[in-house]
Amino acid sequence: MYSLRNNLNATEAKAKLAQETDPRRTLSFYRYVHLENPEMLRDELFKAWNELGVLGRIYVAHEGINAQLSVPEPKLEAFRAHLESVPAFSGVPFKFAIEEPTLSFWKLIIKVRKQIVADNLPAQTYDITNVGNHLDAKTFNEEIEKGGIVVDMRNKYESDIGKFEQAITPSSQTFADELQEVINLLADKKDKKILLYCTGGIRCEKASAFLKHKGFADVNQLYGGIINYKHEIAREGITSKFHGKNYVFDGRGAEAVTDEILGTCFTCKSPADTYKNCESDLCHALFIQCETCRQQTLGTCSSECQKIAQLSKEEREILRKQRKAEFKVFAS
Repeated sequence: MYSLRNNLNATEAKAKLAQETDPRRTLSFYRYVHLENPEMLRDELFKAWNELGVLGRIYVAHEGINAQLSVPEPKLEAFRAHLESVPAFSGVPFKFAIEEPTLSFWKLIIKVRKQIVADNLPAQTYDITNVGNHLDAKTFNEEIEKGGIVVDMRNKYESDIGKFEQAITPSSQTFADELQEVINLLADKKDKKILLYCTGGIRCEKASAFLKHKGFADVNQLYGGIINYKHEIAREGITSKFHGKNYVFDGRGAEAVTDEILGTCFTCKSPADTYKNCESDLCHALFIQCETCRQQTLGTCSSECQKIAQLSKEEREILRKQRKAEFKVFAS
């Protein structure tokens, strides 16, 4: 158990956040770098960032850091200065949110993990620093037009609401499974130009290194992922080859890159791209549902779950103790 942590529950944390008057900036960053003592670093970061009012979800491991967070705008320079004071993180680039949300994070959570992106492979299986070529938005678009093989390194529920043109979208729901699936899908394409993309770049770093380890000759990745791509095309007036929304793992749920709706409501099959968790205490499945169906089903994914959602709090608690909840993902 961490000695430094935020003990507020979600309701208390959101109420505290609602009282703030300063605007916030939502951003993410990562770096693969060897960290000698991630446990000690975790506590140092928590103390410093908590004093700055930082909220978010951060993972540290011996292989580096992966951070998604929000910072009060007046404290942004102080946050950057603190990050620069940690030699391992000096100069790390920030990726700011495509859409500045009203609520992305409401607590500061920093955890020590075995890996910042889990591949479930033994340590030293491949060199994670031997990554593919980084491409900017313009070059990535050009390589798509030239026939490069585009591969989505995100999970299936992410690609169901947004993806690049001509992209191969694996069916896996974990990065570890996807690595193996992509190797199989591209088994006869080791001499082709491979174009990888993901949300912010962190999964592509590992994926590109793994593909090179497996003998792929021309591995490339979208620099900064979809987040940076959206900023680049807006700044430079480039037509987007990504369509739909970019799924994000926080209170926002997703950011619109284009206005197109690629997903379908799990309940009625009409166009929809909003993910919600089932309101049944014994389910909480993540699935796409339109607002009309959400109101009609009480935000549940099935008739069984709807019945459970209508029970009293006491009855739901009894059921919860009788049956362990199983997390599920409905892709569409």
